[in-house]
Amino acid sequence: MTAPTSRQTSGSLRVDGATLHYDVRGRGPLLLLIPGGSGGAASFDGVADDLAAEYTVATYDPRGMSRSTLDDPDAEQSVAEHADDALRLLDLLSPEEPALVFGSSSGAIAAVHLLATRPERVRRLVAHEPPLVEVLPDAPVHRALLVRVQETLRTRGLMPAMAEFAAGLRKEDGEDTPPTPAPTPTPQAEVELPPGAAARAERTMANLPYFVGRIVPAFMGHTPDVDRLAEVSDRLVLAGGQDSRGELPYRPAALLAERLGKNLLHFPGGHTGLTTHPGEFADTLRKALRGQLPTTPV
Repeated sequence: MTAPTSRQTSGSLRVDGATLHYDVRGRGPLLLLIPGGSGGAASFDGVADDLAAEYTVATYDPRGMSRSTLDDPDAEQSVAEHADDALRLLDLLSPEEPALVFGSSSGAIAAVHLLATRPERVRRLVAHEPPLVEVLPDAPVHRALLVRVQETLRTRGLMPAMAEFAAGLRKEDGEDTPPTPAPTPTPQAEVELPPGAAARAERTMANLPYFVGRIVPAFMGHTPDVDRLAEVSDRLVLAGGQDSRGELPYRPAALLAERLGKNLLHFPGGHTGLTTHPGEFADTLRKALRGQLPTTPV
């Protein structure tokens, strides 16, 4: 391991078909943070130090993103494989005790599968807006969205595919309406980012083709084992964004909470509340990990 700062150590872990880069900071029970989207471990930069006052916080880049490399760059991806990566990190960093886990978006999908398949390794899971659209009654509409996104990526390129995807996520109640065209960008003054922020933004953009082309279809096409989740629901906290009610990533969490007889926890902000409201987000997560949840269903 290397220690870039006095507060953080970094390492690499060989797993089947990949090498994972991970960072660890803090002291206390292990809290594994599983990122969604294309930001990798940097997604948690706004909350990790805060949480490290109470927990040993582990973050990592999922296989194929940023510093976590694939043996075969063209390998197809699966939820089960990504969940197993998280398990290997738990086995490395907390071999004797089950750990606390938080996952957001596609990371929450991997985390839910981890809980369903290896519940003895998870003390509590907080799953923030896992877009498990196959549980929704209008799942065929969203399957069609994924097909359109992949076809757009193939024929028109990344940014049109991202626009198609974003429009689909904004639709409420599965309404199959034509996407609203994105506004034409207006010229803005060039903003110079700090070196660290600029590097993170560059990695996030570099990860987008992989995320849209291989993570999105594999993860949003995944069907969770709801019966198995019911058996371990005492360890599961389902969450949505206060500002994303009715949007596609929110709806599976709300539906699963209802089916499992669980309270739906609301985090500040929307699907990206982790980035837009980091302080409040960390406070809400800390309460959820302690079991300080709403007493009535939301």
